Amino acid sequence: MANSVSSLKPLPDSVLNTFARLKAFAPVQDALAQIKQEEQLTVDEQVSLAEVESAPFHEDKRAAFFADKLKQLGLKNVRIDAEGNVIGIHPGSGQGPRLVLGAHLDTVFPLGTAIKVSREGNVYRAPGISDDARGLAVLLEVLRVLQDKKINTVGDLLFVGSVGEEGNGDLRGTKHLFNSGEEHIDGFISIDGVNISRLLHGSTGSRRYRAIYEGPGGHSWKAFGNPSALHALGRAIAKISEVQVPKEPKTTFTVGTAKGGTTVNAIAASAEMEIDMRSISDQNLQNLVDTILPLLEQAAEEENLRWNATEPDTVKLNLVPIGQRPAGDQSDDSPVLLAARGAMNALEIPLTSYDCASTDQNVAISLGIPATTLGGGGTEGNNHNVKEWYDSTNSFLGPQLAFLTVLALLGVAGETQPLLTKRP
Repeated sequence: MANSVSSLKPLPDSVLNTFARLKAFAPVQDALAQIKQEEQLTVDEQVSLAEVESAPFHEDKRAAFFADKLKQLGLKNVRIDAEGNVIGIHPGSGQGPRLVLGAHLDTVFPLGTAIKVSREGNVYRAPGISDDARGLAVLLEVLRVLQDKKINTVGDLLFVGSVGEEGNGDLRGTKHLFNSGEEHIDGFISIDGVNISRLLHGSTGSRRYRAIYEGPGGHSWKAFGNPSALHALGRAIAKISEVQVPKEPKTTFTVGTAKGGTTVNAIAASAEMEIDMRSISDQNLQNLVDTILPLLEQAAEEENLRWNATEPDTVKLNLVPIGQRPAGDQSDDSPVLLAARGAMNALEIPLTSYDCASTDQNVAISLGIPATTLGGGGTEGNNHNVKEWYDSTNSFLGPQLAFLTVLALLGVAGETQPLLTKRP
């Protein structure tokens, strides 16, 4: 694996020939022109999606809205599965491979967040205006041009709006998509983020825990000598901060949240924190977990020893797993990566970042299924912040990139063979 743009091998002739044929095919030329002409339409749909509330674990309103949009564009077999994912299949013309083109429905913002979009020229502002309303809008535009230009793919294209991609959603939608066995999937593309010059070859895995310390508590004066849940938490954080991790493959950790106690003059009876650990390597990630988790128990033991506490007046640890995202990587010769690079080349989009990240692709790559994440076009800022913004300048390149990548992977009936192969 190259792991850098400069060390990637040139695209094979089979890929270059596929894109040469696609670009010479009149319906594809017309579709690319339509995508550019409909740039504002795509942004308008992005705005309409962003203005439908979709808080963590409350994606049902946006799911219904997105499902209706798919149906309006002529997709017949649209459904919402048991986990809340929206799934619609654009059938191919033969026994070709099946590819997912997905984007996530959820945002990081709680119910009640003001989500009305404001506009200043090409700049749009609202929580979630880009992440991932843009991805969902790209899916709609790809479907629209496939329908309008009557382009028949050899393989099936599954349009998926997934739930639970953000935060403690823990990729629950995509995990269900693959684990339920309801759909056979040979390849996977997520539209997430907007950078069309970035290509993800691998997935950053994560393990997340909530560590809850509980003790006897008491008045800060009268009960002095009781162990403190908050002091145990502090000891644990201090220990975690001293952990050493390898630089390659990159491995990280942080205590993301911490809270506890009730008032300034009370010994804390309860305190908790959330810990995030990440790595591109599953082995490094497991080693980090095996290092940090014992430190949490040691912190409780040291707090109890400090005050010579005995049962039942001791601080105890309750450890709750709250997230597990698998890590993984794939060969630079993965058909999904080659197709994406070919599409970038055809559209004269420079590949400037060849990287790993944590998106819905994690599940597919961990299962050995070719997958990547593509940018939706435009530029963005302040993601996961109520001041999030999106600039639509030249944003048409995002859906063009997704469209060409999909066609190369699935094949166009009578014109090209699929670059993606069927799994057993």
